[in-house]
Amino acid sequence: MAFFSSSTRDVPQAAAVPRHVAVIMDGNGRWAKKRFLPRVAGHVKGVELVREMVRSCLEQGVQYLTLFAFSSENWRRPQEEVTLLMQLFVKALEQEVEKLDRNGVRLRVIGDLSRFEPRLQDLIRKAEEQTAANTRLDLTIAANYGGRWDIMQAVNKMVAAQPDKSGGWQEADLEPYLSMHFAPEPDLFIRTGGEERISNFLLWQLAYTELYFTPTLWPDFDAAEFGKAIASFQQRERRFGRTSEQLVKPNA
Repeated sequence: MAFFSSSTRDVPQAAAVPRHVAVIMDGNGRWAKKRFLPRVAGHVKGVELVREMVRSCLEQGVQYLTLFAFSSENWRRPQEEVTLLMQLFVKALEQEVEKLDRNGVRLRVIGDLSRFEPRLQDLIRKAEEQTAANTRLDLTIAANYGGRWDIMQAVNKMVAAQPDKSGGWQEADLEPYLSMHFAPEPDLFIRTGGEERISNFLLWQLAYTELYFTPTLWPDFDAAEFGKAIASFQQRERRFGRTSEQLVKPNA
């Protein structure tokens, strides 16, 4: 059974293929602008790349894929763009869930969903229910999500559930209430588009995640580009606070 395990308490098992990949899909608007297209055209193309990313993860043996689709700060964008993004989200759910289900992909959506229109909330609920039994890949979409929001909502739930432990809470007490409580910490974080920051994404979970930044815009991040990210990950020495000499070498 999948569960969150803290890399600051326990040393995760290192593997050649990341078990969990988290991605900030950046660069849709710039991709469209370079082609003299409206920004929404970049977002539409970006959805197509999500399909390819899911396919690549299935082929590579990745078990968890988490995509940052819409942050809690993205409401600051022009209203027209926000409206188009919400419409695109609805369309994607209507068109993609059956394909995900056929391919054994479980879909979850994390974030503060209360701000979304009832229709979108209903589509999310039905998609999660339809794919709940699938086990080939856990696909999580972070929508109206922020890392600080996640930590605060988890703290509030923990305090309400365990008031008797006031002043004595530990990491393990908080973890069941985090949005990603059902998954291991990401092994590999990817951000496309050239920016080198994590932008309030999975702040608690990225403590020992390997970070990979690429100038490639998200609509151009194909299977070959994903392969480069995996190759970079495979060159990392994951020590988790230990020295190189302490690492157990494969087949030693």
